[in-house]
Amino acid sequence: MKHALALFTALLCACSAFAASSPSKPNIIFILADDLGFAEIGANGADHYKTPNIDSLAKTGVRFSHFYTAPLCGPSRALILTGRYGFRSGAVTQDACGSIIRTGEKAEVMIPTVLKKAGYTTAMIGKWGQLLPSGDAAEWGFDHMMTFKASGIYWNKAAAAAWVKKYELAGDKDGEGGVRANPGPYNIDAKKLTMSDTEYMPDLMHKDAMAFLNANKAKPFFLYYSLAQVHSQILPTPDSAPPAPGTDAAARYVQLYNDNITYMDKLVGKLLAELDRLKLRENTVIFFMGDNGTAKANADRATIGGRRIIGQKGGMEEGGGLVPFVVSWKGVTPANKLNENLSDASDLLPTFAEIAGAPLLENLIIDGKSLLPQIKGDTKSPRTWAFTQLGENFHVREAGWKLNQAGQLFDMKNAPFEEIPVPADSKDAAATAARQRLSGVLAELNPAAGFKGEGSGRGDKTKKEKKKAAAEPAPAAPAAKANSESTSKPAPSSVAPADAATAERAAKFDKLDKGKVGKLTREEYRSRQSDPEAAALRFDKLDVNKDGVMTPEEYLAGGKKSK
Repeated sequence: MKHALALFTALLCACSAFAASSPSKPNIIFILADDLGFAEIGANGADHYKTPNIDSLAKTGVRFSHFYTAPLCGPSRALILTGRYGFRSGAVTQDACGSIIRTGEKAEVMIPTVLKKAGYTTAMIGKWGQLLPSGDAAEWGFDHMMTFKASGIYWNKAAAAAWVKKYELAGDKDGEGGVRANPGPYNIDAKKLTMSDTEYMPDLMHKDAMAFLNANKAKPFFLYYSLAQVHSQILPTPDSAPPAPGTDAAARYVQLYNDNITYMDKLVGKLLAELDRLKLRENTVIFFMGDNGTAKANADRATIGGRRIIGQKGGMEEGGGLVPFVVSWKGVTPANKLNENLSDASDLLPTFAEIAGAPLLENLIIDGKSLLPQIKGDTKSPRTWAFTQLGENFHVREAGWKLNQAGQLFDMKNAPFEEIPVPADSKDAAATAARQRLSGVLAELNPAAGFKGEGSGRGDKTKKEKKKAAAEPAPAAPAAKANSESTSKPAPSSVAPADAATAERAAKFDKLDKGKVGKLTREEYRSRQSDPEAAALRFDKLDVNKDGVMTPEEYLAGGKKSK
């Protein structure tokens, strides 16, 4: 009897020890960088940026070379969180993201609701702006949230204005100076807080993320960590050194942009260090992703081996939707693995669900396919194509080809640096077969049967709005037409604006025209912007008669030819 009791006690202790040492469900951390393109992390071969901490994730995990998302912040985030393409959820444009359905039979369901069914505590820290009209993060299922409106939030208005002055930056939407990103209160759960003059939003977010990890280290958690960097307005980081005397505006901007990528990478490193300190790293799956391609201002520097990726944020070329995507799960992911299969952001929700052991809702079509087998090293993929949509434009992409909504086929053999249009009457056998395959995919998806996306989808005016604006009476023309060859033009303040908006633009031109000569050369306009490259393109559009000089009338017309 004593022996039997001793054996029973030993078995009980062994079972208890096994239960204590048995790992819980894995934690999931999803880090989403803002406007960080494919060619802006070292692991992808970036020429101009060093990201050692992000690269360390690739060294301990799987790096995907063909991962796509919607090419703009809001639609990308909606796609990530719902696992459904925009034509199903309604998030086909920037503006439409705020109207996705939250309640009722046709309500969308986001990642936290799915994971909570498997016992996960969930948190959303960072940018939530485009989805705010449809409800805050808590209303979509997050247990904890730290959120702010808008994008590019780094310092409060007073501190940002001081940096703008110190670095001689420009930065509002038309590039005429001042502070574009104007943070109001930010939220930590139900509390509304205001940044002080010395607080830096990425640091506040990091502090809150670390507090969440520490508070929930004993139970499975999901952290959606939506970073501020590197969305414009680009401002100095706490680590930025003062510009060297005589540094021009373009060089100052490039240095600050580099500083922001470096600081973002530093924060990723601090998060990894905290996971190690808490002994959570081996039981935590870490995802790192960019929300869309590089913004126009920095796209020319987003090169690999000296070659620029074609396209940029907001566009339908490779540079719009191809993003960095890395997954690290120590002890599970093979180290330093390159995955060349095609995937897209709809795959994230089912991937997280499979990791967590959470069931997917059966009343909604989930477009994504779980990446878990590939994260564990499988070379096979359940999909051979990726779908991308923004506004009225969409395409389906497979390894060597791309077909868009207009039936245009592109040879992608030189992607991501080139897209080669294939003539519609091409008799090439491979092109013909590709067109047939991809046409079949689009026919099965049938985007036209879902929510419609008008225009570019970038939050600018839709076609209907443009038609309405065109039908309205044009602002009254200035009394006298300026001669671009004359140095005695009237200053912009002499232009009689027809409405408040025109008056505001006239005042902006007046501010730019420091010499009050009534005109701006291309170099003058470019040198007074925070983003000289984008400013040069903007000048070319505004300079309607292409004489190299911008007049007040051209500026007020916004690039439209006078009738």
